[in-house]
Amino acid sequence: MGATIVVITGVIDDIIELSPKLKLLGQVLAALCVTVWGNVVIEFINVPFYGPFEFGWFSIPISIIWIIAIINALNLIDGLDGLAGGISIIALMTIAGMALLLKDMFVAPVAIILVAAVFAFLVFNFPPASIFMGDTGALFLGYMIAVLSLMGFKNVTFISLLVPLIILGVPVSDTFFAIIRRMKKKMPISSADRSHIHHRLMALGFTERQTVLLIYSMALLFSLTAFVFSVSTTWGSVILLLLMLVCIEVIVEFIGLVGDDYRPILNVLQKIHRKRK
Repeated sequence: MGATIVVITGVIDDIIELSPKLKLLGQVLAALCVTVWGNVVIEFINVPFYGPFEFGWFSIPISIIWIIAIINALNLIDGLDGLAGGISIIALMTIAGMALLLKDMFVAPVAIILVAAVFAFLVFNFPPASIFMGDTGALFLGYMIAVLSLMGFKNVTFISLLVPLIILGVPVSDTFFAIIRRMKKKMPISSADRSHIHHRLMALGFTERQTVLLIYSMALLFSLTAFVFSVSTTWGSVILLLLMLVCIEVIVEFIGLVGDDYRPILNVLQKIHRKRK
């Protein structure tokens, strides 16, 4: 039911272009279906050095925010032919692999079916594309990935809860820094711009196909990191997370994802390099 609502919202948006508020309403209704009716929620997490932390009444709103965030993260990255489809395949394959390791016999088959379906679509959607995903496809895939990751990783450790975010590292990072960029420029968060990761890479001189393949490579690295992250010790996971965050920050500064004048780490490295000379 939730997926149907998301698809209907996407179809209407592709035809008449819904306002951000109406589009958000459709996403909230879809999220309510799976959280309130389907009871797919994050009820608690096991925090390192603390123990179980119950969310109580906040479990439903937290789960709804999770689903809406992932839906919009994938929708925002859908700016080039084949980009959202390829990232979805990588994310779903990772979720399926981890679900098999956890012996989850619902999440794994559904994720594999989705991989096959999206791959069949990607054959014709990879640049130069002959068919297009639109908001219908992007919203649906974001919803399915959000729900499957919620089902596969709910009620686990705080470290494991970060795994889906790492798997979707590219769209999540792009969305996060888009919000920072728009707040910095005092623009509405829902406003569109041409400073997403694919826009910035193309501005550096990469072709459309090269940009898509480069972002695929980033998504694969995030997925591999998620696998290592999930089997590491607590301290190993913390160290890996810090290294990953530093790498993301350096890439963001290099390609100008927040702005051309935002280069705190790179400026420090340049100063150190000059002093050594």
